[in-house]
Amino acid sequence: GNVSWLRECLDNRVGVNGLDKAGNTALYWACHGGHKDVVDVLLTQANLELNQQNKLGDTALHAAAWKGYADIVEMLLEKGARTDLKNNEKKLALDMATNAACASLLKKKHSAG
Repeated sequence: GNVSWLRECLDNRVGVNGLDKAGNTALYWACHGGHKDVVDVLLTQANLELNQQNKLGDTALHAAAWKGYADIVEMLLEKGARTDLKNNEKKLALDMATNAACASLLKKKHSAG
C-alpha cells in the first residue's frame, strides 16, 4: 500500500468512506490486498465506517478472512468490527475464513459476543 499517498488524501479531507462502483471502501480493498500498513492508518480515522457492506454484503472483515490475513482480522476485531454481519449469500466472515488462524480469531470474538 502507498501510505504516504493515503496520508496526503486524508490530510486533504478526501472522504475515508468513499465507495467504488461495487460499494467497496478503501478499507475493504486494503484488507482484501493484505496491506496492513494502510489498514493501520485507516483504522485511526475517527469517522471510518468499519462495518460498511458492499453490494455483495461483504465487509472489510469478510475480505480479510477470505484472503487469510489473520493479522488484519485481529486488527479489525480489536477496533470493534462486527462478526454477526452476513453477506448476500448469508455468510458470516467466519464462514469465509480460509485458514485456521482467521477462523480461530473469529470464533473467539463471535462467542464472546
